[in-house]
Amino acid sequence: MKAMHTQKMKRVGGFELFTFLYSRRRKSSCARWLRAACAVFLLCGATVIASPAATKFKSLVSFDATDGEYPTLMSVVQGLDGNLYGTTQYGGTYSHGTVFKMTPGGKLTTLWNFCKVAGCPDGAQPEAGLTLATDGNFYGATNAGGAIGYGSIFKITPAGKLTTLFSFCQKNGCADGSGPSPLIQASDGNFYGTTMGGGAHQHGTIYELTPDGILTTLYNFCSQPSCADGQYPAAGLVQATNGNLYGTTADGGAHGDGTVFSIAP
Repeated sequence: MKAMHTQKMKRVGGFELFTFLYSRRRKSSCARWLRAACAVFLLCGATVIASPAATKFKSLVSFDATDGEYPTLMSVVQGLDGNLYGTTQYGGTYSHGTVFKMTPGGKLTTLWNFCKVAGCPDGAQPEAGLTLATDGNFYGATNAGGAIGYGSIFKITPAGKLTTLFSFCQKNGCADGSGPSPLIQASDGNFYGTTMGGGAHQHGTIYELTPDGILTTLYNFCSQPSCADGQYPAAGLVQATNGNLYGTTADGGAHGDGTVFSIAP
């Protein structure tokens, strides 16, 4: 009588194998050969799976303080010319940060050294990165410096011409805010951002800034009892598809552990 057999599918290590169960006690040489072949196949398959994927990581620039120090937390942004632009919080000629341009291949050019004049009226210590605007220029904020010393918002061209658009703390008690966070350009063409301090209650603000540098405070944090609306917005804003702006505060809220908020432009 012919040997009766059944076929069963087995999954091992991501591979589907077919094994044959024979009714005979004695395994044929063919069955032994099949098991040996499967073992070799599994070993090779496991070896392929265990092999790490090839990586193409490449370090492009290592700052040395003279060309900048401590790149800001936000990443670089690509300009219309294909180059990458960013900021460093410290370092540079005057040790108060830089704006840099880098080719995709890693050639770095310092476009601006902050604090070129005593008192740093051009700003100092940019803790945020840059925003590429629809006009092709870059906009950013410094945490210190400016005309009053409490931060500024600036525009810089791809060629490195910097213009200070606004200096914070021009109003008594820094009612217009101090220590700005990253800014974004919204669909209406204006820029929006937050300040960590200042404002009517000294707990931060949300502001709107026109491309010409006219600032309007939209909201003062800690306007509600016990700062239930939040305080100290350390990060910037994003604009959602519904047109509203969203952000977070590092403290405050109903439980004192921070908030997520929305605001209409």
